[in-house]
Parts: sequence; structure tokens; C-alpha cells
Amino acid sequence: MKPFKAVIASLVLSLLMAGSAFAADGGEKVNVNTADATTLARVLHNVGPSKAEAIVAYRDENGPFRSAEQLAMVKGIGLRTVENNRDRIELGSATARQQPTAQRASATPAKGAVQQR
Repeated sequence: MKPFKAVIASLVLSLLMAGSAFAADGGEKVNVNTADATTLARVLHNVGPSKAEAIVAYRDENGPFRSAEQLAMVKGIGLRTVENNRDRIELGSATARQQPTAQRASATPAKGAVQQR
């Protein structure tokens, strides 16, 4: 009977420890339109520092993400990674990044328009 109690006690202890590990994960979310690479790598599963840097670089070049699926356009990020992180991904607004860098750089005045200085 004593070995049976030891097995039950170790099972209960294991379940308690597993439960606290899942609770520590806590469902933390990250706004992919405003977060830095360090935060992206910390919160998103299967996204390390290099993939997180790629997300930031893509966002800087192309503007804010409009959907979670758009993350799959980033090299190294697939739809499976997006699906595995769907509950962690927030899109929120990115006020500082409304236009892609390429569009801001190419904004030139219309032909014949007078430029103000």
C-alpha cells in the first residue's frame, strides 16, 4: 500500500508542477506592429532572435501587418508558426508606421506643383 501512495503523491505533484508551468506561460500577447525584436522572440513560440528581426525588418519596409496571416510573408515564418501563435498575436494600430518606408520615400510633389520651403 505504501508504494501505491508514493505513486499517487508523485502523480499529484507532477500535475501541480505542470499546471504551474502552463500558468506561467500566461497567454502573454504581443502587438506585432509595435513590438521590438526581443519581445517578439520572447513571446512567440518558434520565433527566435533572427526571425524576430526579420519580422521587424518586413514591418519597417512594408508597413503594419493587417492580419496575422500576413506574418507568413516574412522569410522563415510559415502559416504553421502563425497558427501556433494565433492567441499571442495582436495587431493593434501602428501610428508611427502607417505607410511603408518605400511609399514615404517616393512621395514626390505632382508635376508643376509649387513646393513650399
